[in-house]
Amino acid sequence: MKKLLSPSSMGTNMANLLLRIFFGGMLVHFGYGKVEMYDTILPNFSDIIGIGSELSFHLVIFAELFCGLFILLGFATRYSVIPVFITMVVAYFIAHGNDAFNDKIPAFIFMVLCLPVFILGSGKYSIDYFILKPKKIANT
Repeated sequence: MKKLLSPSSMGTNMANLLLRIFFGGMLVHFGYGKVEMYDTILPNFSDIIGIGSELSFHLVIFAELFCGLFILLGFATRYSVIPVFITMVVAYFIAHGNDAFNDKIPAFIFMVLCLPVFILGSGKYSIDYFILKPKKIANT
């Protein structure tokens, strides 16, 4: 029981994996939807931060689809969550700033989920772990 509650237990690593799968999977779902409906969404996408609506839309797709995929796989997770967080802050406070809270819930949930994913990082069950696997020190 004591080992199960320790910070390095399988339960913590499994919870981290499930969080990444849910969070990254949902981001990929929304990002892919934007790619599928690209020609329909782009004309209605507003230039809310002053860099042009097309570039803004491409950055949203990058954050949701590509960074979401990286988070899902556990590749450069802490770096990948930064564009997602920025995108969700802009979506929540600026793009949907005057909307009712119910309309802003997805952006709010994604914004909040960025924090534990950033703090926890990729975890043991990730590409990052296999690339940067801690070296075991031989007993000498």
